[in-house]
Amino acid sequence: MDPLLLAAAAEWWWTAPVAVAGVTAGAVGMRRRSKRSGRRLAYDAARHDLKSARAAVVEKRMAVKVARADHVRLMAERNARRATPEQVASAKRMLRDAERDVKAATADARAKQVRLNAARAAIPAASAPRPLERLSAEHDAIVARWMRYETDPALQIAHPAMTDVKQPATAAYLRAAGRANDLRRDAFLTPTPADFAAYRDAVGELARAFDVAEHTARVRSGEAPSAPAWQDAAQDAISRSAEAIDRAAASAASAFAAWTARKRTRDDDTDR
Repeated sequence: MDPLLLAAAAEWWWTAPVAVAGVTAGAVGMRRRSKRSGRRLAYDAARHDLKSARAAVVEKRMAVKVARADHVRLMAERNARRATPEQVASAKRMLRDAERDVKAATADARAKQVRLNAARAAIPAASAPRPLERLSAEHDAIVARWMRYETDPALQIAHPAMTDVKQPATAAYLRAAGRANDLRRDAFLTPTPADFAAYRDAVGELARAFDVAEHTARVRSGEAPSAPAWQDAAQDAISRSAEAIDRAAASAASAFAAWTARKRTRDDDTDR
């Protein structure tokens, strides 16, 4: 074999693994930089949530197995007159509760999977605001809406319940605000997926608490109905649907009765 070819092959054999290692290291380095920059923080937090939700499903399913075994055991002991009907009924209630917990945990895991898919699709570009920055801006926007009621005399007069700490809805908002502030500090000090997830959930709870407090204050001021309009509309739709089902069932019953009567008449004519 040509010595030059041997030398080239030897050189390629040495450089190829180095090149592959360089590409791999570059990809790992880009991923690490992405994590350090916070671009993947919302995605990593969603992965953390999904992992916890799936673990909860496994735990709840195991609890169902234990509750079912206890129920079967107590039924057998009742037949042997070693357990009371009250104990069997209690075990049955615990089994039903465990089964409901499994359904809730499964639904939560599905919701977490949807959030993970959304977070994966929403990983920002290098020049876009980071998830923690966007979440902090959302937090600030809620606080700014609250501060309008604190600083605007006209709003204070129109909606005094909004700043009255004796009102349960207002007190709930202030508790949620304190928790969100604490978790924001922790998230910026140590931006881990768990810290981001806790802060994200706290901001979501803050938004809901503000909405409840604002609606309650407007109800007390006479500016809003005590029940949301969509709730009334939904109830009306449910009532109309129930009435339609009743009418359809009655029509079907009448048609079936008429068809049965006609069939009986034909059968009688045939027998004659």
